Parts: sequence; structure tokens; C-alpha cells
Amino acid sequence: MRRFSLIAPLAAALALGAPALAQDWVLDEDASQIRFETQAFGSTVEGGFEDFSAEITLNPDNLDAARIHAVVQTGSAIIGNSDYRETLRGRAGLNVSGFPEAVFDSSSITREGETYRADGALTIKGEENPAVLTFTLEITGDRAVANGEMTVMSRSFGVGANDWDGAGEEVTLQLHIEADAAQE
Repeated sequence: MRRFSLIAPLAAALALGAPALAQDWVLDEDASQIRFETQAFGSTVEGGFEDFSAEITLNPDNLDAARIHAVVQTGSAIIGNSDYRETLRGRAGLNVSGFPEAVFDSSSITREGETYRADGALTIKGEENPAVLTFTLEITGDRAVANGEMTVMSRSFGVGANDWDGAGEEVTLQLHIEADAAQE
């Protein structure tokens, strides 16, 4: 019996001293969404993307190993106004036939208080620019829920035409991501 009383504290000390392992997450596509909002010709335009995927590795206790790789199928953009939808999908917009995917790859993820910050690169229409995704994260058991936001200056990616008169120049992406812990 004495042997067990020494093993338990030793095991606890080793567990506390060990670095936190990275955690992979499996995206729940049905519960997740990517929405966007911008201004066009004096009104707010809202829409979203129906088809996207993400590879997420994140443990709040080991952010050095954290990474996000997200891919959005640009042709899945939805907007209530059919004229805007066709313009967004066309050559001056996202040019979905030439560039069917937009990709975000994080280079670092940090935390300040309750807010996380994923710095990385966003690629749209073959143009790569620095990007920042800020988000909150709540993990309950094996379920994670993140809500985030990213501001995109569309002209930096070659999205927009001179006759757009500044329409859609600044786009706010709003993310609601739900994921389950990957089982090993």
C-alpha cells in the first residue's frame, strides 16, 4: 500500500511538469459558418460562404504548436442580391473559375486575456497578404466553439473594379466555428 502512495504524487508531478500536447480539432461543418459584410453603393451587403474546410491544431496551454489552415471555396459565396452575386463571382470579383479557393494559413497564434490572435497569410485570387484573425474560444469537454473576425481590404487581393466606386473595398469576415476534439 505504501508503494501506491508514492506513485500517485510522482505521476501527478510528472503530469504537471509535462508540456501540454497539441490538440487537433475536427470541424463541424453543419454548425459552423463564415459570413461577410461590406458596404456597396450606400447600403450594407451581407453574405456568406457555404463550402469551407479547416485543419485546426490548438491547445490553449501550448500555443507554440497551434496552427490554422482554412480553405474557402470561393464559388460557394451567397448573397441575396443576384446582381452582386454574379459580380462577386466574376473576373473583377473573386474570379471563381480562375481561383476556386481562398486560403488562410496562420504563422502564429497568441492570446491576450480572453482574445486569441492568429497572424498569418490570406491568399485570394493568387495574391497573398498578411492577415489577422481575432477570436474567442470556449472549450467544453471535447467541443470547441470559436467566434472570430477578420478585416480584408479587397483591393489588396485584386478584387474590385474601377467602376465599383469603392464598393466592397473593406470586407469584414465573421466566423462561427464549432469543432470536436480529434480522437487518437
